[in-house]
Amino acid sequence: MEVNFLDELLQEAELKEDEQTEAYFDLLLLQIKQLTKQIEYNFSQSEKECSMINSFVLHKNAQLQEKVRWLEMKLEAFIKEKKEKTISLPNGTLKMHKKPDKVEIEDIDLFLKKAKPEMLTVVPESYKPDLNKIKNYIKSKPVPPGVKITEGKEEFTYKLREESEKENGRTKETGVGAQQNIELRAVV
Repeated sequence: MEVNFLDELLQEAELKEDEQTEAYFDLLLLQIKQLTKQIEYNFSQSEKECSMINSFVLHKNAQLQEKVRWLEMKLEAFIKEKKEKTISLPNGTLKMHKKPDKVEIEDIDLFLKKAKPEMLTVVPESYKPDLNKIKNYIKSKPVPPGVKITEGKEEFTYKLREESEKENGRTKETGVGAQQNIELRAVV
């Protein structure tokens, strides 16, 4: 009878060990589930925070852009008051120039009926208006029917000077006695 009793105790111990082992691995699954939820939450939170930061930066940059536009208007008023085309300043250059006139064909059929050969570019089997030739023609003669002229407007631009350490592809020394190269960067 002792053998049976020992066998039963051994079987019970093995069964409890299997149950504990399954419980342990089930606990590991539960931990993985919790960690996965934490990872998803972290990503969700980071997206919300990034969105808030982006909104803040967009708002701040919009304010800064408005200030830049206000300063540009002051610069434009200054160059118009001086009645000069170009003003060179230590931190940049102000320019006022007229854009070229723009030629548009409003009615292609009407234009082609009255167009002079010097106003056209001949493409085999078709005719296409040559806007540059029309613009040159209009300088000395009346505007042909079907053509609309949009007069070029005066435009204000400026360039900021930036210090650069390179000149002609070579690195240039900076410091006492070294002259720094200045490049112009267009800002519109």
